[in-house]
Amino acid sequence: MDTVNRRSEDQARVQEFFGARADAWDEKFPEDGPAFTTAVAELGIGPGDRVLDAGCGTGRALTPLRAAVGSSGTVLGADLTERMLAAARRAGRGADGTLLRADVARLPLRDGALDAVFAAGLIAHLPEPAANLRELARVVRPGGRLALFHPIGRAALAARHGRELTPDDLRAEHNLGPLLSGSGWEMTSYADEDARFLVLAVRRA
Repeated sequence: MDTVNRRSEDQARVQEFFGARADAWDEKFPEDGPAFTTAVAELGIGPGDRVLDAGCGTGRALTPLRAAVGSSGTVLGADLTERMLAAARRAGRGADGTLLRADVARLPLRDGALDAVFAAGLIAHLPEPAANLRELARVVRPGGRLALFHPIGRAALAARHGRELTPDDLRAEHNLGPLLSGSGWEMTSYADEDARFLVLAVRRA
Protein backbone atom coordinates (compact mmCIF):
# COMPACT_ATOMS: atom_id res chain seq x y z
CA MET A 1 0.00 0.00 0.00
CA ASP A 2 1.43 3.40 -0.92
CA THR A 3 1.85 6.21 1.58
CA VAL A 4 -1.11 8.27 0.32
CA ASN A 5 -3.56 5.37 0.58
CA ARG A 6 -2.26 4.40 4.01
CA ARG A 7 -2.64 7.98 5.24
CA SER A 8 -6.20 8.10 3.88
CA GLU A 9 -7.09 4.88 5.69
CA ASP A 10 -5.54 6.16 8.93
CA GLN A 11 -7.53 9.38 8.64
CA ALA A 12 -10.74 7.48 7.97
CA ARG A 13 -10.25 5.31 11.05
CA VAL A 14 -9.60 8.32 13.27
CA GLN A 15 -12.62 10.20 11.92
CA GLU A 16 -14.88 7.17 12.36
CA PHE A 17 -13.73 6.52 15.93
CA PHE A 18 -13.93 10.09 17.19
CA GLY A 19 -16.87 11.15 15.06
CA ALA A 20 -19.06 8.49 16.66
CA ARG A 21 -18.10 9.73 20.13
CA ALA A 22 -17.99 13.49 19.60
CA ASP A 23 -21.47 14.44 20.81
CA ALA A 24 -21.07 12.71 24.18
CA TRP A 25 -17.35 13.33 24.68
CA ASP A 26 -17.58 16.13 27.25
CA GLU A 27 -20.37 14.36 29.14
CA LYS A 28 -18.25 11.22 29.37
CA PHE A 29 -15.30 13.08 30.91
CA PRO A 30 -16.91 15.94 32.85
CA GLU A 31 -14.21 16.32 35.52
CA ASP A 32 -11.16 16.78 33.27
CA GLY A 33 -11.29 20.58 33.12
CA PRO A 34 -8.98 21.38 36.04
CA ALA A 35 -6.36 18.93 34.75
CA PHE A 36 -6.31 20.73 31.40
CA THR A 37 -5.92 24.08 33.14
CA THR A 38 -3.01 22.83 35.25
CA ALA A 39 -1.26 21.27 32.24
CA VAL A 40 -1.58 24.49 30.22
CA ALA A 41 -0.08 26.42 33.14
CA GLU A 42 2.93 24.09 33.14
CA LEU A 43 3.44 24.61 29.40
CA GLY A 44 4.83 28.03 30.32
CA ILE A 45 3.22 30.21 27.67
CA GLY A 46 2.35 33.86 28.25
CA PRO A 47 0.69 36.95 26.83
CA GLY A 48 1.16 37.39 23.10
CA ASP A 49 2.30 33.83 22.43
CA ARG A 50 1.08 31.79 19.47
CA VAL A 51 -0.10 28.29 20.40
CA LEU A 52 -1.70 25.32 18.67
CA ASP A 53 -3.95 22.77 20.33
CA ALA A 54 -3.07 19.79 18.10
CA GLY A 55 -5.87 17.25 17.89
CA CYS A 56 -8.05 19.64 19.88
CA GLY A 57 -11.17 17.46 19.91
CA THR A 58 -14.00 19.32 21.60
CA GLY A 59 -11.62 22.13 22.51
CA ARG A 60 -11.26 21.59 26.25
CA ALA A 61 -7.80 23.19 26.25
CA LEU A 62 -8.79 26.27 24.25
CA THR A 63 -10.16 28.30 27.16
CA PRO A 64 -7.08 27.91 29.42
CA LEU A 65 -4.82 28.47 26.40
CA ARG A 66 -6.62 31.73 25.63
CA ALA A 67 -6.38 32.78 29.27
CA ALA A 68 -2.62 32.15 29.16
CA VAL A 69 -1.85 34.08 25.95
CA GLY A 70 -4.41 36.84 26.43
CA SER A 71 -6.12 38.92 23.78
CA SER A 72 -2.80 39.68 22.09
CA GLY A 73 -1.96 36.00 21.60
CA THR A 74 -3.04 33.50 18.97
CA VAL A 75 -4.83 30.24 19.75
CA LEU A 76 -5.46 27.65 17.05
CA GLY A 77 -7.31 24.38 17.47
CA ALA A 78 -6.74 21.74 14.78
CA ASP A 79 -8.58 18.46 14.50
CA LEU A 80 -9.19 15.97 11.73
CA THR A 81 -12.77 15.18 12.78
CA GLU A 82 -15.41 17.72 11.85
CA ARG A 83 -17.88 16.39 14.42
CA MET A 84 -15.36 17.09 17.19
CA LEU A 85 -14.93 20.64 15.91
CA ALA A 86 -18.70 21.03 15.74
CA ALA A 87 -18.95 19.95 19.38
CA ALA A 88 -16.29 22.53 20.27
CA ARG A 89 -18.33 25.24 18.55
CA ARG A 90 -21.53 24.20 20.32
CA ALA A 91 -19.69 24.44 23.64
CA GLY A 92 -18.74 28.02 22.77
CA ARG A 93 -15.03 27.28 22.60
CA GLY A 94 -14.67 28.71 19.13
CA ALA A 95 -14.64 32.08 20.86
CA ASP A 96 -11.31 31.18 22.49
CA GLY A 97 -9.48 30.09 19.36
CA THR A 98 -9.63 29.61 15.61
CA LEU A 99 -10.79 26.09 14.79
CA LEU A 100 -9.23 24.36 11.80
CA ARG A 101 -10.09 21.04 10.23
CA ALA A 102 -6.55 19.83 9.60
CA ASP A 103 -4.35 16.77 9.87
CA VAL A 104 -1.52 17.32 12.34
CA ALA A 105 0.65 15.29 9.97
CA ARG A 106 0.38 18.11 7.38
CA LEU A 107 -0.37 21.40 9.08
CA PRO A 108 -1.29 24.46 7.01
CA LEU A 109 1.23 26.62 8.88
CA ARG A 110 4.58 28.12 7.94
CA ASP A 111 7.84 27.00 9.51
CA GLY A 112 8.38 28.42 13.01
CA ALA A 113 4.94 30.04 13.12
CA LEU A 114 4.22 29.05 16.72
CA ASP A 115 5.64 29.43 20.19
CA ALA A 116 4.09 26.22 21.53
CA VAL A 117 1.98 23.15 20.83
CA PHE A 118 -0.38 21.54 23.33
CA ALA A 119 -1.44 18.00 22.46
CA ALA A 120 -3.94 16.15 24.65
CA GLY A 121 -4.40 12.45 23.99
CA LEU A 122 -2.72 12.81 20.61
CA ILE A 123 0.43 10.72 20.81
CA ALA A 124 -1.34 7.35 20.92
CA HIS A 125 -3.27 8.16 17.73
CA LEU A 126 -0.36 9.30 15.55
CA PRO A 127 0.03 6.87 12.62
CA GLU A 128 3.69 7.81 12.08
CA PRO A 129 4.85 9.19 15.44
CA ALA A 130 8.37 10.24 14.43
CA ALA A 131 7.25 11.99 11.25
CA ASN A 132 4.23 13.53 12.95
CA LEU A 133 6.30 14.91 15.83
CA ARG A 134 8.73 16.33 13.27
CA GLU A 135 5.80 18.14 11.67
CA LEU A 136 4.88 19.65 15.03
CA ALA A 137 8.53 20.69 15.43
CA ARG A 138 8.50 22.29 11.99
CA VAL A 139 5.78 24.77 12.91
CA VAL A 140 7.36 25.75 16.27
CA ARG A 141 10.22 28.25 16.58
CA PRO A 142 13.54 27.09 18.09
CA GLY A 143 13.17 27.18 21.87
CA GLY A 144 9.40 26.78 21.61
CA ARG A 145 7.53 24.30 23.73
CA LEU A 146 5.52 21.09 23.43
CA ALA A 147 3.17 19.49 25.95
CA LEU A 148 1.96 15.92 25.49
CA PHE A 149 -0.88 15.48 27.94
CA HIS A 150 -3.56 13.09 29.09
CA PRO A 151 -5.83 13.71 32.09
CA ILE A 152 -5.03 10.28 33.53
CA GLY A 153 -1.79 8.32 33.61
CA ARG A 154 -0.75 5.36 31.50
CA ALA A 155 -1.71 2.68 34.02
CA ALA A 156 -5.13 4.18 34.67
CA LEU A 157 -5.78 4.53 30.96
CA ALA A 158 -4.73 0.94 30.30
CA ALA A 159 -7.05 -0.26 33.05
CA ARG A 160 -9.90 1.78 31.58
CA HIS A 161 -9.37 0.00 28.26
CA GLY A 162 -8.96 -3.43 29.84
CA ARG A 163 -5.34 -3.96 28.85
CA GLU A 164 -1.94 -4.16 30.51
CA LEU A 165 1.02 -1.88 30.00
CA THR A 166 3.87 -3.37 28.00
CA PRO A 167 7.50 -2.24 27.60
CA ASP A 168 6.84 -1.18 24.00
CA ASP A 169 4.21 1.40 25.05
CA LEU A 170 5.04 4.48 23.00
CA ARG A 171 4.44 6.81 25.95
CA ALA A 172 6.85 5.01 28.29
CA GLU A 173 9.71 7.33 29.17
CA HIS A 174 12.38 5.04 27.71
CA ASN A 175 10.55 5.07 24.36
CA LEU A 176 9.22 8.61 24.24
CA GLY A 177 12.47 10.37 25.14
CA PRO A 178 14.45 9.03 22.16
CA LEU A 179 11.43 9.47 19.87
CA LEU A 180 11.19 13.15 20.76
CA SER A 181 14.96 13.61 20.49
CA GLY A 182 14.94 12.15 16.99
CA SER A 183 12.07 14.41 15.96
CA GLY A 184 13.53 17.80 16.81
CA TRP A 185 12.54 18.01 20.48
CA GLU A 186 14.35 17.69 23.80
CA MET A 187 12.27 16.25 26.64
CA THR A 188 12.56 18.44 29.75
CA SER A 189 10.14 16.70 32.12
CA TYR A 190 8.14 13.48 32.34
CA ALA A 191 5.22 12.86 34.70
CA ASP A 192 3.14 9.68 34.63
CA GLU A 193 0.83 9.71 37.62
CA ASP A 194 -2.61 8.29 38.37
CA ALA A 195 -4.27 11.65 37.74
CA ARG A 196 -2.27 12.83 34.74
CA PHE A 197 0.30 12.17 32.07
CA LEU A 198 2.35 15.23 31.09
CA VAL A 199 5.53 15.40 29.08
CA LEU A 200 7.16 18.73 28.29
CA ALA A 201 9.73 19.27 25.57
CA VAL A 202 11.61 22.15 23.94
CA ARG A 203 12.17 22.61 20.22
CA ARG A 204 15.85 22.31 19.45
CA ALA A 205 17.55 24.96 17.32
